[in-house]
Amino acid sequence: MDLRIPGLSRRQLFGAAAAVGVLLLLLIRHLGGGSAAPAVTPLPAPVRAKPPAAKLVVVDVAGAVRHAGLYRLRSGSRIDDAIAAAGGPTAKAQLDSVNLAAPVADGEQVVVPGRGAAGAVAASPAAAGSSPSAPLDLNSATLEQLESLPGIGPVTAQKILDYRQTHGAFHAVAELEGVPGIGPAHMAQLKGLVIP
Repeated sequence: MDLRIPGLSRRQLFGAAAAVGVLLLLLIRHLGGGSAAPAVTPLPAPVRAKPPAAKLVVVDVAGAVRHAGLYRLRSGSRIDDAIAAAGGPTAKAQLDSVNLAAPVADGEQVVVPGRGAAGAVAASPAAAGSSPSAPLDLNSATLEQLESLPGIGPVTAQKILDYRQTHGAFHAVAELEGVPGIGPAHMAQLKGLVIP
């Protein structure tokens, strides 16, 4: 069998060789075999946002502390932090009736009871309609103790206990407004008489 290749001119051979060479270069570059490194674009420097300023809450610390008054604390602070800001408890403070681990809320009053007064309230609740001699802890108060508060009868006292059972411990006195039947008038009567 005789295969004959038609005669090609030099110009055609040179053009075909040049086309094959260009194709080889493109193929090598496409597969990454080229010696030229790809251009590297540097990433922009990350923009660092300033951390947000710490949110402050204002609490009123009263009772058996060295320096009662208003204090600004970082959000997330605890009752213990508020007492420390007020110079710490006095020698007469009864800290076992205060939940030191409870978080403070903006506008809250932290009352540290003195010895003798809180024990008397816990041991013998005041007569109905009279106010206790020391702030009553909402998280440990019994039905009878709650009834001793002004404006709180047996039905409202039970609602407070039910609310505490459903929602957990009180962290602020203002949470009493969530109890059905307690409004601004009740809150005004209870000011200074209860603590979370």
